[in-house]
Amino acid sequence: MKNNILKYSFIIGFLFFLIACSVKKDKFINRNFHAITTEYNILYNGNLALEAGKAELVLTYKDNFWEILPVERMGIKEEDLMPGDKKNPNFERAEEKAVKAIQKHSMNIKGKEKNPQMDEAYLLLGKARYYDNRYLPSLEALNYILYKYPTSDKIYHAKVWREKVNIRLDNDETAIENLKKLLEDDKIEGQDLADANAMLTEAYMKTGSNDSAVATLKIAKENTKNKEQKARYAFILGQLYESLTYKDSAFASFQEVIDMNRKSPRRYVIQAHARQAAQFDYKNGDTLLFTEKFNKLIEDRENRPYLDVLYHQMGLFYDQLEIDSTAQKWYNKSLRTVSQDRYLNASNYRNIGEMYFKEAQYKLAGQYYDSTLIHLDNRTKEYRKFKKKRDNLEDVIKYETIAHDNDSILAIVAMGELERKNYFEAHIQKIKIADSLQAKIEAEKAEKEAIKQENQALANTAALKPNGNMPPGNFPPMGIEDQSTFYFYNPVTVAYGKKDFQNKWGKKKWKENWKLEDNKTNASLNDVENGAGENEVTTKDSSLVIAITKPEYEVTYYLNKLPKRQTLIDSLAKDRNFAYFQLGTIYKEKFKEYQLAANRLEQLLKNNPEERLILPAKYNLFKIYEIINPAKAATYKEQIIAEYPDTRYAQILKDPSLSIEDDTRPEIVFNKLYKKYTENQLREVYEEVQQRIEQYIGEESLPKFEMLKANVVGRLKGVEEYKKALNDVALTYPNTDEGKEAEDLLRNHIPKLEALQFDTSPTSTWKLVFPKNTNGEEESTNKLIEKIDKYLAARRNDDLKRSVDIYTLEENFVVIHGLITEEVARATLSVLQEYKDYKIKDQVYVISSDDYKIIQVKKKLQEWIK
Repeated sequence: MKNNILKYSFIIGFLFFLIACSVKKDKFINRNFHAITTEYNILYNGNLALEAGKAELVLTYKDNFWEILPVERMGIKEEDLMPGDKKNPNFERAEEKAVKAIQKHSMNIKGKEKNPQMDEAYLLLGKARYYDNRYLPSLEALNYILYKYPTSDKIYHAKVWREKVNIRLDNDETAIENLKKLLEDDKIEGQDLADANAMLTEAYMKTGSNDSAVATLKIAKENTKNKEQKARYAFILGQLYESLTYKDSAFASFQEVIDMNRKSPRRYVIQAHARQAAQFDYKNGDTLLFTEKFNKLIEDRENRPYLDVLYHQMGLFYDQLEIDSTAQKWYNKSLRTVSQDRYLNASNYRNIGEMYFKEAQYKLAGQYYDSTLIHLDNRTKEYRKFKKKRDNLEDVIKYETIAHDNDSILAIVAMGELERKNYFEAHIQKIKIADSLQAKIEAEKAEKEAIKQENQALANTAALKPNGNMPPGNFPPMGIEDQSTFYFYNPVTVAYGKKDFQNKWGKKKWKENWKLEDNKTNASLNDVENGAGENEVTTKDSSLVIAITKPEYEVTYYLNKLPKRQTLIDSLAKDRNFAYFQLGTIYKEKFKEYQLAANRLEQLLKNNPEERLILPAKYNLFKIYEIINPAKAATYKEQIIAEYPDTRYAQILKDPSLSIEDDTRPEIVFNKLYKKYTENQLREVYEEVQQRIEQYIGEESLPKFEMLKANVVGRLKGVEEYKKALNDVALTYPNTDEGKEAEDLLRNHIPKLEALQFDTSPTSTWKLVFPKNTNGEEESTNKLIEKIDKYLAARRNDDLKRSVDIYTLEENFVVIHGLITEEVARATLSVLQEYKDYKIKDQVYVISSDDYKIIQVKKKLQEWIK
């Protein structure tokens, strides 16, 4: 009987379940069954997935505190994902749950939804798609709620989310209008009120209305119950006040974040301290209080993840006080924390680079600028600014190195013999002391490490020996004790032994009786300081005196490297002077460092430079001192007018209007020269361009003249000379457009020209080439041209043409083009030489078009003839 009751109960329950599962019947049991199943099963798990996704987003999102933070953080868009990155799976799971709830439990009967949880399902669907950066599908889901469920208790929530989507779709004006209208309703309250004002703030910030954003963000901060949001809104409020230059209000907002302490995420607290530090008054502020505050923050273990920011702020503090060594120490400490903030790293490198630049240590400054550029976004204005500065610094580094090195060499060359010897002996003494110190430090380090390893090995061996701590019968394996203590089984002791052997005996070859050789080792530091020999370092070991000689310990090693020939010494002085001139113009034109520029140019004038540099150097000094010292400018003006009255510079000083309208301006002259070049007046351009280069030395347009000269040289002298001229341009002006063009031609174009070879079986057209000298053969050339033109007119063949081509500085080619085969070319030549109307007796060659091109490019007519 009991079994029958259970049997019938199961059947009735199953039938009841089947009836309740139906979504087509508007019954109490059906409505409640689907509502409960939707809320406590599917939507519950979907909302858990959504919250997990949001939590992960907060953890992984990297705020850029160098800009005003966005009110709401969003995930990375699919198109911005890096290789290996994945979208957040929690949002996909939340969407799946929402879709499942809609598909399986929606009770749409006679156009009305009977399941009261469907608005929640569509809201979850809209949120999941929103966080997945699929805004249009999200908007569809949210609009469905507003259309289908106007009386839902989630209606304000849905309206706020719809405007979130509008903001993401850049419909900012629409979002502002709708949110304002929504906030006019007194019924909206709590978190919905906070979210509506927060999103209105976001829209205002996107449209640049930061003053309006302040008012709405205040309301959002006051109404949100989320402590993380409250801290974020307070921090953004401080940033907005900063953008509006309300310093006191900004300070107060950041202080509010700090006062929240552990109620706020630590990153906001630390950044709030940093923003307050940026407002520090370095003239009147309490510097002691500032350092005490930040030292306390640094010592707090809770702040360890943010030491990069704190160290950077200390660096900025000392940087502003112009205590460069201390500032650099803090910047380097910030870099050693391996910060994930790329702009912070860029700022550290940039600020150290600026210090070195200020101290004229350009090579080091260039290295730090390189690191700065690596960490900057190459699409920013700051990147372009420092890229230009780094490129300009390339020339500075090059010429400063030349000036410094050549000055040093020339100074030593100018010394007397005894003075030179004393100079190098002092230098050698420094090297010996440094080498001995290094050897001593390395030996002590190796010895300590060896002792440490041996002690560890002995401890390990003792632990393995059978004793009271080891159960009976547990003996170490055979050989372990030996492996732990045997000298050659320990790599550290072996390394120490090798080092000690080399210190005593030097580098010995492996052979018998090696001890008998007179090899010596390094001395103790005391022996060096007491002057143990000119070119040896000694040490005492068991009464044996040992020494080792290095080339760098010999005075003759350095004397042999000095230049001996006067021509080489003169070349060093010439290069040094040109480097000083270039440095003066670079500092003046590119960096506006007028005092540095004046120092270099005045040093140039003291070095007895060649005549061509004196006048432009004095003119540049006049222009510099016009800005920084008018009295000195007047002195240089008088010198130029008195010593060089007929020059362009003197004329400009007498009549400044000439510098604008005078035809001798470099830009005007270059344009005229370039026009002549395009018209094939190569010889005229070749003669004039060299004069102009010497005339305009120091002008910004000089690389253009040099490049034009290189092109003319290539046309007149061939590929080898062209290559040399391009190389000069590339090396002298590496950071100009002309220098880069020359480098590109050397890399890509010149090798192709050099690879050209004469063709033994040409398939191209042919030419008749008549070489003519430009000196004394004008009459002969004119007669030849007259006869050729007469022949071509009689033939009436449009394919045949005559030209006069420049070959070299002294030689032209009169050429007949368009002969389709070698046989046709020779037949034409036969007519020209034998027919009574022509009787041409001039020297002539039958050349294929391919070979003629090579002859012109390489200037190898004689090689072709052979």
